[in-house]
Formats: sequence, C-alpha cells, structure tokens
Amino acid sequence: MPYNARFMCGFASTNSQLTCDGVSLSAIASAVDTPTYVYSAAIIRNRLKAFGSAFSSYPHAIHYALKANSNLAVARVVRSAGGLVDANSGGEIELALRAGFDPLDIVFTGVGKTPTEIDRAVGLGLKAINAESEGELGRIAVRARQLDTTARVALRVNPDIDAVSHPHISTGLKTHKFGVPISDARQIIRDASLHAGLSVVGLHVHVGSQMMGLGPLRQAAKAVVELVAELSDDGVVVEHLDMGGGLGIPYDGEQVPSVTAYATELIKIVERSGLTLIIEPGRAIVGPAGVLLASVVDVKPKIDGGLFVVLDAGMSELMRPALYGAHHQIIPVEKSNCELVTCDVVGPICESSDVFGVGRMLPRPEVGTVMAVLDAGAYGSAMSSNYNRHSLPVEVMVDGGDWRLVRRRQTIEDQLACETG
Repeated sequence: MPYNARFMCGFASTNSQLTCDGVSLSAIASAVDTPTYVYSAAIIRNRLKAFGSAFSSYPHAIHYALKANSNLAVARVVRSAGGLVDANSGGEIELALRAGFDPLDIVFTGVGKTPTEIDRAVGLGLKAINAESEGELGRIAVRARQLDTTARVALRVNPDIDAVSHPHISTGLKTHKFGVPISDARQIIRDASLHAGLSVVGLHVHVGSQMMGLGPLRQAAKAVVELVAELSDDGVVVEHLDMGGGLGIPYDGEQVPSVTAYATELIKIVERSGLTLIIEPGRAIVGPAGVLLASVVDVKPKIDGGLFVVLDAGMSELMRPALYGAHHQIIPVEKSNCELVTCDVVGPICESSDVFGVGRMLPRPEVGTVMAVLDAGAYGSAMSSNYNRHSLPVEVMVDGGDWRLVRRRQTIEDQLACETG
C-alpha cells in the first residue's frame, strides 16, 4: 500500500521502501532506533506557502499553532518560511522566543492563563493576548498599569456553533469552556476599551479542530463580522479578526476542503469589515509532515482469527487513537511480499485502549519489522508522555536530502532529574 503523495512532497514509496524527501526511513530507524518521529521540512514549508498563496489577495497573518507540534526545530522551520506563531502557554511563548520569533510575532491563546503567564505576556508586549473572559481582561489591565504599559488584547467569543468534529476537539458550543458568549461580547469589549492599560485590537474565534467542511467556519465568520459592525457603531474600532484554525487533513482519504477553498470562503465574508485576517493553522501545517516509526516487538494470534501486532510505541508516544479513536494509516517501512493478514496493531502500554488500529490488512509482520504510522506530525510528540516510564521518543528532521536529530532519546536519568526521592 503506497503512501498517498497528496501533499506534493515528503513521504513516498519506492519499489522497496518508504522514504522522506528521498531519505530512507529504514536507514533512520537503524541509526537511531525506534520509536522515532520523522518530519519533512519541505512539507512544512510547502504547506505554509500554500496558505500564504491562498490568502495573498487579502491582508493576513499566518500564526502557526505551536500546540500541534512545538519541537524547536519545527518552530524554526516555520519561522524561516515566514510563518508567525500562536502560543497556548508560557512554555510555548518561551519556545517561540528561543526559536527566534519577536514578541510581535506571537499571539497568546489559552483558557487558563496564570498570573505568571500574564505577567510575562504583558511585559513582552505580544502582538495580542487572546483573553478568555471579562475577569481575565481585568487582570491583564491591572498588570499592564503596574508595568506602565498598554497590553494589546483580543476577546475570544464563543458563537455556539457546532464544528461537526469529534466532541473532544470541538470548542465553539455554549457548553464548552472557551471564550465568552457572543451575546455578552459587545458589552464586555465596550467596557474593556475604557480600561487604562488595555488596547482592544481584535476578536478571536475558534470553533474546533479537524473540520471536514466549511459550514461552521462560515457561520463563525459571519457572526464575528456582525459583532465588528456593532462595535463600530459604539465607537470601538479593532485591527484584526483572528479566526483560529481547525482545517482538517485526510487521515484516511476523506474529502476535505482545499486551502484555496478555505481562504476564499473566509475572505469573502471578512473583506467587508476591512480588517486584517489572522489564522492559526496547526494540524494542516504539520500533520502530514510527520510519521512515527515503531518496531514490531511481538506477533501473536487472536483467538477469533488474525493477529495482534505489538509495537514498541503506544499511547505514550501517540495519544490520538486512544483519546479520540483517531485513524492513522499504518504501513511497513520496507516493502514486503508476504501474504496480507488481518492485524490489530497495538502498543505495549498496560491499557486496553492502547490500540493504533483494528482489523488492518498488512503483509504478515515479523518481530523487528519497522512500521510507519502516517500523518502523525500534529498532536503526536506534543502529547507524548512518560506513562509506564516510557522515554520520550527521538525526533528527526529531514531537510535538503539530509537528516538530523532534533531531539535525542530521553533517558531514565532525564526522567528522574527533577525527582527528589
């Protein structure tokens, strides 16, 4: 089963093996062992270029969502390609600064910003702090006055719109914790505009992740554009509309909107406001840019037929299947002529939910076979953990026909370094 080369470059099958930009994944696995994430710098650049081209006819800024993958090397590729960043924590702000981003390249999002994070964000003078509540706006204002500065803020509004994606990654319904009800936003922003220490520069909305259609985005854009008009009537003028991210990718060959269709739809709605458009793609940039390499450590028959194929990677390395029931294609790195058999591909973690795929037709694997879990560049390494005392996986970047280690394998000494006993 060849990898579908739908993203212009990156991962492809030759007659004998899977490669990343021409580099053998089998050779990488031999050199650094598994589990290992491998990223294509070329895909990241091409995906950013696609977004830039699609929005080029309208004033815009592309702020890559670091929560999808915050590896320092990934962030530096984003920066070198002209992208900006969206941070969801103080740690991601510091990562962005270390990657070379200027504070004015950063928007700061997040439901529960701590006093320390607010202090740092206000002190740095970020492009915008996307505030989640009236109370948070007040806390930002207090700190800005104490520092004798003005904080640039945008209010996140909740439009009560269903993203029609998995309920764990939908964020725009009134029952969700994100933002303020759009019915309350007008008064909150009017009050905030009177605060010494605050400059209200925008509105922020993000209704969910892995959206497979443009309907929810269309509704959200119309709602915030109407709010902008109401604020203008109140004498409150903002600079930008931050429409968040959420564009899906085809994990299993699904039909998803093109970047061009996504941009066209947003511009059509937002252009009458005349405001700069900010978008925050994450998955759509790095999802297809990464694979997880894992080795088969056991093969055993199932009582009802087929095989359990046990990998050395599990939910500690890639949480998405256990957390969301997410689908990832799984293929052997080296081409095999063995018969196809029905396999449940599982991990080594002591949880029944530690399953990557059920009923997959694969060439009969053997212990030592290296498998590639595809489209794992987003919410893979970023959500990995030390559960069962697994070490965080190696990460490798392929760029220009060469590869380099961008995170070494964690040791047990690394894990225990912060523990006092």
